[in-house]
Amino acid sequence: MEHLEATHGALINSDKLFGPYQSIPIVERQLAAMKSLREELRGEDRRKLIYLHARYAEFAGWLHQDTRNFRAAQHWMREALEMAHLTNDRQLTAFTLARRSQLAADMDDSVDALDVAEAAEQHAEPNSRLAAVAAVFGAHAHALRGADDACLRAYDHAHDLRQAMDADPDSSLGVWLDAAYIEAQRARSLSTLGHYQAAAESFGRAVADLPADYHRERGVHLSRQAVALAGAGEADEAGRIGMQALRIGVETGSGRITRELAQLESSLIKWHNVPTVNEFRDAMQEAVLKQA
Repeated sequence: MEHLEATHGALINSDKLFGPYQSIPIVERQLAAMKSLREELRGEDRRKLIYLHARYAEFAGWLHQDTRNFRAAQHWMREALEMAHLTNDRQLTAFTLARRSQLAADMDDSVDALDVAEAAEQHAEPNSRLAAVAAVFGAHAHALRGADDACLRAYDHAHDLRQAMDADPDSSLGVWLDAAYIEAQRARSLSTLGHYQAAAESFGRAVADLPADYHRERGVHLSRQAVALAGAGEADEAGRIGMQALRIGVETGSGRITRELAQLESSLIKWHNVPTVNEFRDAMQEAVLKQA
């Protein structure tokens, strides 16, 4: 059991730096092994294994979500939620529901994203970190629906929950949630709503506040900042930031970065006389050819 817990933590750290592809086969082998092991265990050991199974399945869903293999991501998130229910652990269930909301938002399904986020917040303990996590993902669902006021109110609510939360030092669920994380997600929503200048400025602050080992997330924020800059008409800076994001995208294989950069490339076509734009577009074509 200790080995499975340690491996889970090591894989999370690897994903932050190197992206999903190295971890996916390891995680799926561990899940298959846990399923077999459940047949042999009883009592407390079996309950602990089911909890770990839920955590591994959620992580598998996250890894596939980052590659934009949504079919596989949905499969593992369904399994994670099933295992979470078996544990009768409301916090684990709340976290898994919140993650399902995040996945739905990445799939542009605003209805499921909002409904599942609200269910997650209802399952979470009042004034808990997980209630704030759920509120953040619900806020972006409002952005996908074009509801400016509801979106911004939801982010204010998430900040209020975070400030009032009773942190559980024994829980690793959603430990990445802090004020900077909420602001990065708010920046994404602002860009979705068309408030590009404000989004670009917020992403700049989010990148500056990221821990050094969040390499892949740095690339995600940079790619989204570049898209916002292009939307604001700042083509030169968009091309420059896009190049930084592209380097991280190539290193990590993150589909979230790739998606944003494809959108950026389309947005920058009209600025074909800007040197940084041409540099970025040439680098994108080279990256595509290498992957072919």
